This record gives sequence, C-alpha cells and structure tokens, in this order.
Amino acid sequence: MRVLIATDAWTPQINGVVRTLSSLVDELRLLGDEVLVVSPQDFTTFPMPTYPEIRLALATSWRLGKIIADFDPQAIHIATEGPIGVAARRAAMRMRRAFTTSFHTRFPEYLSRRAPVPESFSYALLRRFHAPATACLVPTESVRQDLAARGFQNLVTWTRGVDRAAFQPSPPIDFGLPGPIFLTVSRVAPEKNIEAFLELDLPGSKVVVGDGPMLADMRRRYPHVHFAGSQTGAMLARHYSSADVFVFPSKTDTFGIVLIEALACGVPVASYPEPGPLDVIAGTKAGCMSEDLREACLCALTLDRADALERSHAFTWAACADIFRQTVLARPEATETEAAPLAG
Repeated sequence: MRVLIATDAWTPQINGVVRTLSSLVDELRLLGDEVLVVSPQDFTTFPMPTYPEIRLALATSWRLGKIIADFDPQAIHIATEGPIGVAARRAAMRMRRAFTTSFHTRFPEYLSRRAPVPESFSYALLRRFHAPATACLVPTESVRQDLAARGFQNLVTWTRGVDRAAFQPSPPIDFGLPGPIFLTVSRVAPEKNIEAFLELDLPGSKVVVGDGPMLADMRRRYPHVHFAGSQTGAMLARHYSSADVFVFPSKTDTFGIVLIEALACGVPVASYPEPGPLDVIAGTKAGCMSEDLREACLCALTLDRADALERSHAFTWAACADIFRQTVLARPEATETEAAPLAG
C-alpha cells in the first residue's frame, strides 16, 4: 500500500504528535507499505509566533496536488490542521481524492488560554476541517465522545503505543535530591499547566524534564525545582525510572504519550481526571486521578510499580498501525465533495 501522510508536525520537533506519526511510519514500513511523509522539511518555513522552535510551512494546495499526483497514493492521511494540512485538504478535494484525518490537539482550549477566542468558534472551524474526511482518527474513547457531542462525524478511536526498546525500567539517576521524587515530562508552555504541579505542597523533590518558551521564567520562579532540560532515548528512560511518581498536570492533552512511557518504566501516574489519563489509568492500579492533584500525587506514591509496568503492555505501536491501516483501506476510492473554505 502507498500511503501519503501530510503533517505540520515532524522532526526535529519533540512532541506526542511527532512521536505518534514517526512510530506509525516505522510500523507501516515494517509491514511493507510505501510511505511518503509531506512535512515542513519540504517547504520554506517561518517561525511560529510565540513558539519559534516550531516552523510553519509556506505550503500551497497546488504544490500538494503535484506531490499527490506524482506519488499517486492509495491512501491520503492529513494528520494536522496547520498550513500543510489545509493545503493537502484543498488539493485532495480539488482532485476528488478521498482522505482521512486525525485529531491530536485540543487547539480550542490552547487558544482560549492565550487569546480571547471562544472555544465554540475554534471547534466550529475544526469540525468544518474534518467534515469531508472519510474518517477522523482520535486518540481515545473519551475524546471521541467529546467530539461526537460537538457534532464531529466519522470518528474512529486510534490507540497509541510505547517503544519498549527505549522505555523500560532503567538504572535511576542520582539527582542528589531528597526523596520521594515527583517528575513531569512536558513541553514547558502555558497550556501544559505545569505550574499546578510546581505549586503543590509535596514531600521530597520535583523534577521537570523538557524545554519550551516558559523554561527560563519557570527556573527563575521555582528555584527549588530541578529542571533537567530536554531528554531523549535511554536518558529519558532513566529520568522516568528515577521518579517515584509521574505527575501529568495537563488539562488540554488528548492522550499524553508520556503517560505510557512512564508506566513502561514502572512509574505510577498522578493526574487530573481528563482525557488521556481517564483512558489510560482509570479502573487500574497504575495511577491515581483527582481534581485535587496533590491528593492524586500522594495516592500514587502508595502504588506498586509492578502494576504500572503491567498496565503499559496494553499499548503497542503495532495495534496503532493496525487500526490506521484498517481505517484508511476502508475508505471509498474518491469523494464527490467539492473543496470548500474553512470559514463561512
């Protein structure tokens, strides 16, 4: 099968969307599929306002149309709603080519925290973006239910996985800090709600792994917190393994791959009862959820690491790839829907 994936999120970005798509591509190629990823690397780019580390592509539907025509894919998947995603959508609809999409990020919640833009307006734009897709892949059942209630259609729940070669119980790092260690791994940005974690009155020490636009400000405001910067691969696994509790304070993520990476390293999770944690740890002994995050942290401190590790085995990239293949292969050969603007 020839698959074209159009995405605004790709390496060298480090985030859950990139990890999902790169892992998916690896699995598809192992299955013998030919995959073409159309990413910002294929275009002239400019820095995203407030996030200069993220580059936005100067993509056009005519350029995407030529790429689609030259590759002639059997399946087109539009992974993001950015410039490349918009251009790919327009090109596919103009060419009457069927396509699937995926919903990774709760942009309306992100945007409402940064600007006076009603969530209902942003969701209306996203609903219009995804409407022509033969299927919209979403990361969890709770997200599917939420989007369905907002009028989205053709939704398919699409699981996530973990790289067990990279993430497994590993030799801990001696931070030289008093225990217990409460750790979070996140982009250091407003929408990640890290401050809710850093403000907690907890025993022991707090560790933050990650980079982002608020890192310098956070280091200045929370001198008692250990900021380890960005970590990857074996060193990231060692940071996870060094923690007694993994804290996930976000209220806007759709899944949080870091959750299952932490579990795969044998670390219990503490979080709010939000999409992602609700689907990963609810009804298990792998973590604790509460609207009182401190209460969840102290609860998770009492849990058995073996239960966290066992729960991680429910998530595999092979299953993620299988759902993707079944979904894109089930699409019709063409769509009769004419291209339409996203507004109006």
